[in-house]
Amino acid sequence: MPLNRILEPEVMDSAQEAIDYDAMDHGNVNRVFVDDLLAFAQLDESPTAQWRILDVGTGTAQIPVELCDRQIPVQVTGIDLALEMLKIGRQNVAAAGLTQNIALELVDAKQLPYAARTFDVVMSNSIVHHIPDPLEVVVEMARVVRDGGVIFVRDLLRPRDVQELEQLVTIYAADTNDHQRQLFRQSLYAALTIEEVQTLLVAAGLPADWCAQTTDRHWTIAGRCGV
Repeated sequence: MPLNRILEPEVMDSAQEAIDYDAMDHGNVNRVFVDDLLAFAQLDESPTAQWRILDVGTGTAQIPVELCDRQIPVQVTGIDLALEMLKIGRQNVAAAGLTQNIALELVDAKQLPYAARTFDVVMSNSIVHHIPDPLEVVVEMARVVRDGGVIFVRDLLRPRDVQELEQLVTIYAADTNDHQRQLFRQSLYAALTIEEVQTLLVAAGLPADWCAQTTDRHWTIAGRCGV
């Protein structure tokens, strides 16, 4: 029986949730995300440019830190509505010595306070499934990216049925604690299908074919605006 979407809380803002999230092993997923972003956006082709990047749903800022570690001149603004996540994120940024390159702000992704066409790249990893109506976020992402800029969004893909969902939990969360496994399970239930994401893109005035399945548990939106 196909899985219906079951929403999870939009904001993970308890101290324990933030600690558990940050402690999970996201290293390989984050490295692959940054590898794929760089391959698509080609940020390393202009080494003198200062790329302006918005990270929507930055959490504990692990991806901005990974990106800045690549020695590419970037200025990253990371936003999140979870204050506890941002607290740990600021610690991670400071520990990496990147306070001049990464600014973290408490901002609602559905109502971005930035002017249109502000950023060269808008990126996001695993925020869309937290949003009850993700169209609001997609529209805002498209609004603040400049003409010729890149939107690069990756999130979980909702499994076809409970059996497939539990297989993914077993494969990718076997070494985590019970709370961490439940967080992953809830996120899979809250995730979108490819068809749902493509419908969002069309409603936002963007091409449906920007979205494709990229792993057994992820879809990715990759597109260059105005091109």
